[in-house]
Amino acid sequence: MEVVELFAKGGPVMYLLLISSIAVAAIGIERFRFYSYASHGNENFLSTLKDWFARRRPEEILSFCSQENSCVGLVAAAGVKAAVAGENVELALNVAYEEEAMRLRARLNYLSMIVTLAPLLGLLGTISGMIESFNIFSIQAGQPLAITGGIGEALIATATGLCVSIFALIVHTYFAQKLDENLTKLDKTVNIVLAGVSGKIEPQQKSDDTEGFVL
Repeated sequence: MEVVELFAKGGPVMYLLLISSIAVAAIGIERFRFYSYASHGNENFLSTLKDWFARRRPEEILSFCSQENSCVGLVAAAGVKAAVAGENVELALNVAYEEEAMRLRARLNYLSMIVTLAPLLGLLGTISGMIESFNIFSIQAGQPLAITGGIGEALIATATGLCVSIFALIVHTYFAQKLDENLTKLDKTVNIVLAGVSGKIEPQQKSDDTEGFVL
């Protein structure tokens, strides 16, 4: 009940701050699940992909890449598919890279916006509360508690806004780091595919029943 009372004393802007905090939590959960899916087994895939380019036929490599549903798998599959079809490999890789990068960046801007917006909403609620408190004080002359109590209640909005902003900043920073890690893996994937289709990846041990990928 005390929390409900404090929420009510913060004014109408508290509802906007509540919506903002729920949005941060929802985006955080969705992004966590997506990044877990996007980065699952990436290192093993890239290590295997490099070896396959040196030892396997193009059709086998394409089949291997198509089975990988992560971001790096989709980019690699796009590049190998273009190479098999005789199309522009670099262009196919760039298009796939941009599509996956856009998926990785999705909704992070909303977190950045809430980091800035929440304190401003809190300040707006505080200013509105202080204006109301001064109006009460002008009517009830000689009662200092009328204004000091009102200001104390008005500061609830600012405190809440700062808490929401801190929460959003932590979540945004965490996923910004995850974004950088995944983009680095996408860059590595592009480099491996370009080197592989140009025949620049040599097998560590040569075998008579394998064939490298050379355009």
